[in-house]
Amino acid sequence: MTFAHPWVLLLVAVPVVLAWPLLARSAGVTVPADRTGVGDRPWLRRALAAFDLAPLALMAVAVAALAGPQVMAEPRAERSLTNIQICLDVSGSMGGRNHELASKAVEEFTRAREGDAFGLTMFGVEQVRWLPLTKDLQAIRDALPFADPMSQPSHMGGTAIGAALRFCARNMVAEAKDGDRLIVLVSDGQSGDLSGGAAREIGQELRDAGIVVYHVHIDESAVPADVEDLVAETGGEAFATTDASSMRAVFAHIDRMKPARFAPAGTVPLDRYGPFTAAALALLGVHAVGLLGMRYVPW
Repeated sequence: MTFAHPWVLLLVAVPVVLAWPLLARSAGVTVPADRTGVGDRPWLRRALAAFDLAPLALMAVAVAALAGPQVMAEPRAERSLTNIQICLDVSGSMGGRNHELASKAVEEFTRAREGDAFGLTMFGVEQVRWLPLTKDLQAIRDALPFADPMSQPSHMGGTAIGAALRFCARNMVAEAKDGDRLIVLVSDGQSGDLSGGAAREIGQELRDAGIVVYHVHIDESAVPADVEDLVAETGGEAFATTDASSMRAVFAHIDRMKPARFAPAGTVPLDRYGPFTAAALALLGVHAVGLLGMRYVPW
């Protein structure tokens, strides 16, 4: 065992100095006190001395704890952060059942990924970064009711997926300094700003930024070809879903494709307060017994 602040151990001399007079003193004048008549009862003399020394021993333990006891050990593997941006379509066609399906799936996905950082961007024709990347995933779940398409202003009525993904990418590059970067695009429509080769261009921009995109298409129609091209360019996948069970399966598949990773950690000094805490509690118990059960009470 080592100590982070070994110089603090010099303070142990204080209780040692204070303990010496207690160990050296005699019974003294016979008065109605603890040490009256202990000469023929050595066990009692030792017990009273132990009760006298308990507070000083407790002081010594406190000094040792303040010195920062440590042991060299290998900690549990640390989780590598995954930064996940939920890019949620809130245009009019996403209202009603589609919004319920998307909200439920996103909520379950956040519960399955505790320990990662999530952000929430809502988009129509314009984009709103509702929440920056945060590890407080309850904040993401609490925000989902505000993403109801029926409550959005008129300028959120269309669908501009390309602009939304570029918006998410800029924010993620600024916020996600460490870990993987993942965008989950949840939409039910096509987007005019992905035509004419724009889809592949945006996909390359995202790939160069280290961002993988997965698309959850909430509609009975096939996934738009432009969106498939964009997603494939980043190394992600696109899925068409129509009900709660297929939505759940899609998010479970994304979870398997981008599982939580744990980085190996080398041997490091770890705090070792356990033995000192146990010793302090034991000494407090001895002191309490001495005060309440074994001391002379003249009345």
